[in-house]
Amino acid sequence: MPEQRPHPRPGHAVADHPVPERVRLPLLTLITQQSLDEDYLHAAERRAIAARDSDEPRPPVRSRPHRTAALVVALFGVLATTAFVQTSRNEDVDAASRATLVRRVSAERERVADLQDRIVGLRERNADLEGQVTAAQATYQTVLGRLRRAQTRTGYVAVSGPGVVLTLFDGPADVLNSEVRDGDLRIAVNGLWRLGAEAIAINGQRLTALSAIRLSGLVVRVNKTSLSPPYRIEAIGDRLTLQSRFQESPEGAALRDLESDFGITFAMDNEESLELPAARMRELRSVESLADRPHIPEEGAP
Repeated sequence: MPEQRPHPRPGHAVADHPVPERVRLPLLTLITQQSLDEDYLHAAERRAIAARDSDEPRPPVRSRPHRTAALVVALFGVLATTAFVQTSRNEDVDAASRATLVRRVSAERERVADLQDRIVGLRERNADLEGQVTAAQATYQTVLGRLRRAQTRTGYVAVSGPGVVLTLFDGPADVLNSEVRDGDLRIAVNGLWRLGAEAIAINGQRLTALSAIRLSGLVVRVNKTSLSPPYRIEAIGDRLTLQSRFQESPEGAALRDLESDFGITFAMDNEESLELPAARMRELRSVESLADRPHIPEEGAP
């Protein structure tokens, strides 16, 4: 029976069959060597043919690689010169650009600093103006309060608020002097003013510093307007104390005497809300001086 040899592993040569050298060389090295060998072979063939054609020696011919190298070197020199010139120009441009940018940055910084200083000044001025506005508002509120009080006192503005209502009624018709007269109304009104009333109206006629309560015949006139009984006196004020204080005042006692003497009665009630109209504006008339008035002689005078 013949002896079986072991099967060789892939990639390993058998000892009896050595591997050629070209097989063990790397592929790139093999290609390079073959190319060089073929070039040398072609060059040798060309020289042999040239020697057979002519025995005279010829000047050596420069190979193309030398011309290519010279051309590459020249082109590289041109490129280097161009790059150098361009770099020099770019350096000048870059230097000018940097200088311009530096100037612009410095100018912007100065402008920002000026704006910041202006902002600080405006903030300080704003704070001063806010203080002036606050003071002006306080002054305005004070003046407005004084104006409202003056308008309320003078009667040239409509007002509303809590208060009391004092109503006077004529006495019996068969009693002499039992009608409410102007003096009786003045007693009641003066007592209410003195006790703290802020605004007063009689039968819708608002009383002012120029108001007059007069008796024309048997008719009471307020602000030149005739009124008829009963006489409703509305007074805005502290309704919690105004009625009690009036009842205990001399004016309240005087009205009670009118009731006992002439039958004139009165009633007083508290009201949560009263609305008093504004007084009619009156034109101020100038008073002529005595020197400007014509002289009117008295009777019997020459």
